[in-house]
Amino acid sequence: MKSFVFFFLLFFRISVLFAQENSFVYKSETLQIEQISPNTFVHISYLNTDDFGKVACNGMIVINEGEALVFDTPANEEASLELINWLENDQKTVVKGVVATHFHWDCLGGLDEFHSREIPSYASDQTIALAKNAGYPLPQIGFKKRLNLQAGKINVINQFLGEGHTRDNFVSYVPSDKVLFGGCMIKALGAGNGNLEDANVGKWSATVLKVKSTFPEIIIVIPGHGKIGGTELLDYTEEMFEKK
Repeated sequence: MKSFVFFFLLFFRISVLFAQENSFVYKSETLQIEQISPNTFVHISYLNTDDFGKVACNGMIVINEGEALVFDTPANEEASLELINWLENDQKTVVKGVVATHFHWDCLGGLDEFHSREIPSYASDQTIALAKNAGYPLPQIGFKKRLNLQAGKINVINQFLGEGHTRDNFVSYVPSDKVLFGGCMIKALGAGNGNLEDANVGKWSATVLKVKSTFPEIIIVIPGHGKIGGTELLDYTEEMFEKK
């Protein structure tokens, strides 16, 4: 049975990678949503920055049995409203929660829209403290190192494994689909260093190595920005920072 699941997900991933331009289940100027596995989707929104211009930002959605979890909000309230409406009206789901995987704006910039719909928000205690210090919207429910959440029967593991892009960055893993949302800790193939303002470059590679050893069955990896891939994204990120 495990072999069947592995090959099914591998086939699903390959199919998505070859047909990414046509695989959106929702598309507007401000938000795109793409299915990448049986229960997992990527949402893509856009953040205007001074240093990098208009940046596409990835988040994850897990849907099962009429329930949904969102990982990182879209980059603004407009796109967040679109996402919530798509989940509630088009997909007929109840949004059980939203998770911010670190304190930067591209993770929680649309949080107030979720709160206005009484959707609970989660983050690490460290993320909440850093967001408060930055004057950003605050996630409501904190955890220390690990938090399990469920959408229907699908479990999602949220775990802090060390510093990298920021002091608080953690990953979210969907065991049933073997999908890892690495957030901004994980780089897309060919990506540069990106924003290092709050990074711990010296520990980054060791943290990615812990991600690989903690979740050895990963097949699909969602980076914070850029195209999804497989474990080669973890290798690429680890190698990028191991000499810095």
